Amino acid sequence: MKRSVLIVGGGIAGLTHAVAARRAGHEVEVVEARPDWTVAGWGLSLTGPAVRALRAVELAGECTAAGCPIFRTFHCDAAGTVRATMDLPSVLGPGQPAEVGMGRPALHRILRERAEGLGAVLRTGLSVRELEPRTATVRLSDGTTRRPDYVAGADGVRSRTREQLGLPGEPWYTGQMVWRALVDRPEWATAVHTYAGPTFTTGLIPISADKGYVFLTQSLAAPEELPAAELADGMRALLAPFTGPFAAVRDTIKDPAQVVRRPVHALFVDGPWHAGRGVLLGDAAHSPSPQLVSGAALAIEDAVVLAEEVTRHDDLGVAFAAYDERRHERARRLVETSVAIGRSEVAGRHDEVHALQARGHAAMAAPI
Repeated sequence: MKRSVLIVGGGIAGLTHAVAARRAGHEVEVVEARPDWTVAGWGLSLTGPAVRALRAVELAGECTAAGCPIFRTFHCDAAGTVRATMDLPSVLGPGQPAEVGMGRPALHRILRERAEGLGAVLRTGLSVRELEPRTATVRLSDGTTRRPDYVAGADGVRSRTREQLGLPGEPWYTGQMVWRALVDRPEWATAVHTYAGPTFTTGLIPISADKGYVFLTQSLAAPEELPAAELADGMRALLAPFTGPFAAVRDTIKDPAQVVRRPVHALFVDGPWHAGRGVLLGDAAHSPSPQLVSGAALAIEDAVVLAEEVTRHDDLGVAFAAYDERRHERARRLVETSVAIGRSEVAGRHDEVHALQARGHAAMAAPI
């Protein structure tokens, strides 16, 4: 059955669902509250499951070409000595990468261009003022009204759609701040490198032939703001205990405009992800902490699975229930494992961290 959908939010989940829904023949409109398509943040990892889901909408090759294929992770101590090597589960076939490091702006551009090329209508500077779940009647911030067959809430961890659908869920601060800085990629950084310090973990992920990003998770009892001008100096200061080849990368972090710092909030909607003709996907339904670099994978999988179920079933309620059935426990396990990793990092139990990471990636390698 061909349907119409209004997607609230033009991030990874929303744009991927726009692509998947258009490929299935549905009418698609995306509304994004931001005034333009500027993307915050520098890079991300598309794990094997993320790339596998992108294959379903014929975007895996383009995304891999725009990023940096990665086959393993090296876990190092603060001096740069490799303490463990983790070969991530291969879900893409022989000779294929375990994951792909990629610039976040590049991924958004690819998704946006493909959605538009398939005929999706994308609008910025619009938000949903009112949503009636039973009939999917929507009043937008410009005063216009939409009555699609269903509304897909992909508007992030602090989703207004979740509230409008009357679904429970409140993000909680995990006790960590995450920093990211865009850097020139050294020749040796062809894999993910993580470095365990006395109280936090940092690392370097390649995202293209010449760029990478440094991440840092900092334990902090309560989130606090820093002036933007202090971000580069602050990040270098936190990274001072780390030596070896990574130190030269650290010392290139000088431009505050190349650094982002965010509190880590986790979320899991423990119950149905739908009400009436509205349904949640991506961070609006579940938001893991970043230690398993799988938030994007969950969002992309959600988007593809939701399109499959909406296309397969004539009854939307049945379609949404089938979507929940395929996604709920998978997302729960990932959120719980990622939060457990963060707690172990705060406590300095790094051997426990590696075991939890291996368990989390193995679970995500299972088919969706």
